[in-house]
Amino acid sequence: MELLISLFIGIGLSATSGFRLFVPFLIVSIASLTGYLELSSGFDWIGSYEALTAFAIAAAIEILAYFFPIVDNFISVLSAPLAVIAGTIITASVLVDIDPMLTWSLAVIGGGGASLAGKTTSTLVHTGSTTVSGGTANPLISFIETIFSFLMAILSIIIPVIALIFVVIIVWIALRFFQRHKGYPKSR
Repeated sequence: MELLISLFIGIGLSATSGFRLFVPFLIVSIASLTGYLELSSGFDWIGSYEALTAFAIAAAIEILAYFFPIVDNFISVLSAPLAVIAGTIITASVLVDIDPMLTWSLAVIGGGGASLAGKTTSTLVHTGSTTVSGGTANPLISFIETIFSFLMAILSIIIPVIALIFVVIIVWIALRFFQRHKGYPKSR
């Protein structure tokens, strides 16, 4: 049961990294420093004050950058592969006392996959916003995504089952969007 809860936490945090790369790391760092979240061996550095400072600065810069219409599209493209790496690392960091082979397998598949789903959803929303509004709605979209990222990261740690349900909904929405707007066959 403990493995399942840890995996749910990791998947929820990983999906969040698809929207904002550094927000889940910031939340994990805070949760670790306050004793609310135990980190796997080798990932203690995430729960250090130095990492907390670095994550806070990186998150602030990332959040601000998303408020500029041309910059947000550039960052979105640039952060796509980084989000998968971040999701994998975050999931591995919360899988405590598990065989390393199982840890990394779950982290790559669950964490990397969840972050890719989050990133795909974010990219679709930003692309749609840019297409429809010429980028003028992007700051509002960025604000909503930022709030969502913080809430989802916190929820992933406090109530991981609910966070996982949100991840499933995000994946479902992304798939439905692809089916409607990209000519993919509709599922039955």
